[in-house]
Amino acid sequence: MISIKSPREIELLKKAGEITGQTLSYLKQFVKPGITTKELDKLAYDFILKQGATPSFLNYDGFPASLCTSINDEVVHGIPSNRKLKEGDIISLDVGACYKGYHGDSAITCPVGKISKEKAYLIEHTEKSLYEGLSAIKAGAKIGDIGYKVQSYAEAHHLGVVKELVGHGVGTDVHESPDVPNYGEKNTGITLKEGMVIAVEPMLNLGTADISILDDDWTIVTDDAMPSAHFEHTVLVTKEGYTILTKR
Repeated sequence: MISIKSPREIELLKKAGEITGQTLSYLKQFVKPGITTKELDKLAYDFILKQGATPSFLNYDGFPASLCTSINDEVVHGIPSNRKLKEGDIISLDVGACYKGYHGDSAITCPVGKISKEKAYLIEHTEKSLYEGLSAIKAGAKIGDIGYKVQSYAEAHHLGVVKELVGHGVGTDVHESPDVPNYGEKNTGITLKEGMVIAVEPMLNLGTADISILDDDWTIVTDDAMPSAHFEHTVLVTKEGYTILTKR
């Protein structure tokens, strides 16, 4: 069931999105060689609570942390641990905040110190593919228009598009209908309506699109061990376009 959000719900989702975006802005300054992903998770947890919200991901379907920390060839859902970041790594930080029962969801990929040109290229064009996808959004457009834009941009830049994992609706659950794939054809899928709230989140690989899940049942990795990047915003569909709720 795809819900159209009321004005009251939109205000709560804006606040949840604002806290989510602020959390990522706050965390970026700590992404340096030597910090552990568990330390980043604790920073995220404390920050979200200070804003009067709760972490959306903590214990979600059993996920044991507030923050997903995915390094290098890890695509998404990396579990924070005592692993230290090293110079040259890249790390995806994916976080959600719940405010008065409503969620925000957003992700960025950050360099750790100086990174290779290839990794910098991957980060740049994964983020740009997100905004390409967002540019298709307005009331009356189709879900497939978003995926078409992301896929066209990614493939033009020779990046693998992960197809098994998709964006989604956001509301009182962090993952709601509809699915928002990062691939597709124009004029296909459900029609976007004013008041829908969705998360668009391209996951692009420097190599092939093929992925696997590790034995922890959470961490997704690239099959060819090539790096992956991830960017995400939660947005409100408007008559003329969209409003980003998770601005940083």
